[in-house]
Amino acid sequence: MTDERENRIKETSSGEAMPMTGRMPIPQDQMMKHVRMHPFPLVFATISGAHLYGFPSPDSDFDLRGVHLLPLSTVLGLDGGRETVEKEGIYDELEIDLVTHDAAKFFKLMLRRNGYVLEQIFSPLVVSTTPEHDELKKIAADCITRHHAHHYLGFAATQWRLFHKEFPPRVKPLLYVFRVLLTGIHLMRTGVVEANLGTLNEDARLSYLDDLMRQKLEGPEKATLASADLAFYESEYQRLIAALEAEYHRSQLPELPSARDALNDLLVRLRMKSHEVASE
Repeated sequence: MTDERENRIKETSSGEAMPMTGRMPIPQDQMMKHVRMHPFPLVFATISGAHLYGFPSPDSDFDLRGVHLLPLSTVLGLDGGRETVEKEGIYDELEIDLVTHDAAKFFKLMLRRNGYVLEQIFSPLVVSTTPEHDELKKIAADCITRHHAHHYLGFAATQWRLFHKEFPPRVKPLLYVFRVLLTGIHLMRTGVVEANLGTLNEDARLSYLDDLMRQKLEGPEKATLASADLAFYESEYQRLIAALEAEYHRSQLPELPSARDALNDLLVRLRMKSHEVASE
């Protein structure tokens, strides 16, 4: 396959400057170098993790997440192929971690109450995209249900356990706790997936979050809390848990996703398009 043919499936570049994450610009050249080393065509690759959430430390690595397409001959065979591909790389001391799922696996995750994959689709920090990525965003809106609240409640509980497990306590897991709870609350209220804690806090107006984010943005990745008022943070954790549960019960979001047919249609078209390009 020539590079020209591969690019028809693989990526569409707008040529625009990449946005900022926290206070840092996205190193587009290093990102694309890593993405182009992927063994399969990509539907999209976006930035997740602390950069998406709005509180990367100066030494934070970049977490890229996305969707790849296995060849039609592979998915029709008995082995099934590499449903998940993980690639790590270091470029000019910049660590990049790329994890992608084959479209079939990713689309099935979208039909479950998995907020994480929705955040990847809607991430505004786009490294590589295609027209099908734009289509996927529209379809993803019909995957959102009120039961996504359970995803965020479970994720928050996991991060809270991690926060309690370490001594001295670290800033990062505490920020993750509050980020996922506010994302869940916002989703239940609006039906919109918002993963950036700074944006979420414009509505929540929790001053302690500004302080925690400042510590994370200005300090190392494993920064610890300068003064850990654990009783206060635990009360806030319990308060936000109760708020998310209340929003879940009053949410007008659908009970079930309605995007299965659209996802199936997109998957078939992606497989056929990829096969046609490979056959030329």
